[in-house]
Amino acid sequence: MTAINHREKTPLIRISKRENMSIAGMLAVRIGAFVLAIVLGGLIFACLGTNPIEAYMQMINGSLGKASGIRQVVKIAVPLLTVALALAPCFKMKYWNIGAEGQITIGAICCSYFALYWYDKLPSFVLLIVMAIAAILGGGIWALIPALFKSRYNTNETLFTLMMNYIAIGIAAWLCGGPWEGKPGSQIIPMFNEKAVLPKIGGVHIGWIFALIFVVVMFIYMNYTKQGYEIAVLGESENTARYAGMNVSRIVLRTVFISGALSGFAGYMVASGTDMTLFSNVANNVGFTAITVCWLSQLNPFVMVIISALIAILSRGSSVLQTQLSIPSTISSIITGIILLCLLGCEFFINYEVSFRKKGEN
Repeated sequence: MTAINHREKTPLIRISKRENMSIAGMLAVRIGAFVLAIVLGGLIFACLGTNPIEAYMQMINGSLGKASGIRQVVKIAVPLLTVALALAPCFKMKYWNIGAEGQITIGAICCSYFALYWYDKLPSFVLLIVMAIAAILGGGIWALIPALFKSRYNTNETLFTLMMNYIAIGIAAWLCGGPWEGKPGSQIIPMFNEKAVLPKIGGVHIGWIFALIFVVVMFIYMNYTKQGYEIAVLGESENTARYAGMNVSRIVLRTVFISGALSGFAGYMVASGTDMTLFSNVANNVGFTAITVCWLSQLNPFVMVIISALIAILSRGSSVLQTQLSIPSTISSIITGIILLCLLGCEFFINYEVSFRKKGEN
């Protein structure tokens, strides 16, 4: 019998992992992705009959042209940055916490209880501290629930934490239309007493100072502490962590609690610093957007500051387009989505190399 030698045909397109790309190369790819996003967004503006340059100028002026616009950008960026910092250790550990939206909401609920019912029992300074502690514990404990199931029964934390979001939002909606409702039938909780409102510095609530402190603390925690080292080892290999004598369950529970606690604190800043009350949509998709901030920053806390600011500028600028140029909010969201998609997509070309079959190859 004659043996037949079967040769595999060389694929037309091959994708291979890049070993290293220079810093200049990575910067060039990211700048190119941003320019592409601007061009694509400009095409959409042109199709609507709007001058793309005028539209982008309106976005910049609306966000950074006035002090009021800058304050709004900071208000948007603060919870986004805080939650991105909260998610970073979980993601580094390869624990996919998609439940920050619910943890923010539970933190806001916990602090709102004291804001609504204890404002006449405690001095303002003490009340704000109690509210912060309540939000931290509420967000941390809420995050621990799926982590306990993960440690005990190896459940899928992605689905578990995602479903927990809707439970938390449902609880907030029930409170708004039930026990904590102000005027009957309004579905609105009364505004907080001024004693339960965060003080302002520079026209923005003091939360922006906390957020910057968290950036430094999280950088040190993840890179220069024993706990940060344990998170990194566990993220690389659970078997290696166990072989090294690490208590994997304890590391997971501790890290997830910290993540939920920081997300709960973000809910406190939104409820007490921005909204001055509680809404069912208090998280406002910050928990999901923060995931994008994490991936774009490669879990670097200092880069998160820049990415959070950029997204806040886009968000503020999009609302200005709607009011100044009568561009529908859906179009503004599309422009923002295109920019984020291009920035995320460029990471593929940084980590992988695409090559085509050369002429003459079989």
